[in-house]
Amino acid sequence: MTLPYEAVRARREHTVVSADGTRLHVEEYGRADGPTVVLAHGWTCSTLFWAPVVRLLAADHRVVAYDQRGHGRSGGPATRTGYSTDLLADDLQAVLETVVPDGQQAVLAGHSMGGMTIMAASGRVPVTTRTAAVLLASTGSGRLLGSTEVLPPRFGGRWLRRVLHRQLLVSRLPLGPVTPVSKAALKYGVLGAASSPAQVTFTARIVHACRPRHRSAWGQVLALLDLDRELAAIGAPTAVLVGTSDKLTPKSHAHRMAAALPQLVSLTELPHLGHMTPIEDPPAVAQVIRDLAARHLAPAADQAAGKPEQQQELAKEEKTA
Repeated sequence: MTLPYEAVRARREHTVVSADGTRLHVEEYGRADGPTVVLAHGWTCSTLFWAPVVRLLAADHRVVAYDQRGHGRSGGPATRTGYSTDLLADDLQAVLETVVPDGQQAVLAGHSMGGMTIMAASGRVPVTTRTAAVLLASTGSGRLLGSTEVLPPRFGGRWLRRVLHRQLLVSRLPLGPVTPVSKAALKYGVLGAASSPAQVTFTARIVHACRPRHRSAWGQVLALLDLDRELAAIGAPTAVLVGTSDKLTPKSHAHRMAAALPQLVSLTELPHLGHMTPIEDPPAVAQVIRDLAARHLAPAADQAAGKPEQQQELAKEEKTA
C-alpha cells in the first residue's frame, strides 16, 4: 500500500541552469499532456515536501516541482551574494522557460518561501506570460519577524521576541538526527496541534535534511523580506490559503495579501492547521490548485494548437488569402 508521505516517482528528472550558473534539480510527474502545475517549496524543504499534493494531482495534470537553490538536490550558491529574492526569481524564470514552452501557461503554486519566489518574479515578462493563475499558500510579503508567533508572549516583550525569532531564522546550528525532542519542537512550531505522527515524522525528515549553511543564509533573507510592491504587481488570478494556527506566517499575512492582490479569486482558511498546509491537508491544497487550473488554464494540447478564436481567425485569413 502506498502511503501519502512517501516520495512520488518522477516521470522525468532534469537540471535547469539559472542565470548565475546555479544548477536546479527539477522533477516532472503525471500526464505529459495534462495542464501544467509548477510547485515551489518553502524554506528548509525540497521537492519531497510536495509529495502528498503531487500524488493527488498527477492522475490528470502535468506536475513540475523543483528544489530551490541550496535545498534538496539543487546546487547552492558559492558565496553569500547568492541568496536573495531576485535570485529566487531568476531560478523560477529559468525553470518556467524550460518546462513551459512559449505560448503556453501553467498554474504556479508556492508555499512559504515558494510563494515569496512567485511574488519576487511578478514583474518578469517570461514569468507573467507563462502564468495562468497563482496559489500563495502559508506565506507573507514582509514584516515576518514582527508577526511570527513561534515564541509565545511569556518570552518577554515584542522586541525581545523579535530578536529571538531572528536568531531562530539565522542559526547555523546543525539540527542533527531526528529525535522525539526535535519532532515535538517542529510540531509545536510549524504544524497544527492535531497533526498526525506521520505528518510530524515526514516534516522532520524534510527539514532536518536542509544543510545548516543554506538554512541560515535563507533565514537572513527572510528576516529582511519586503515584497509588498511585488505582491501588488501579480496580475494573474490569485488564490490565498493559510492555516488558522500558522505560527510562522499567521493568517494576518493572508488577509493583507488578499487586500493587496489585483485579482484575488479566493481566500481559504484551513481551521486549526499550522504552517505546513500541503502536508497537513493535501486534499484541500490540491483542490485549490485543481480549481485554478480548471478555471484559468486550457489543456496543454489546446494551448499548443492555439485558442479556438485564434484558429477561427486563421481559417478566415486562409480563405481570403
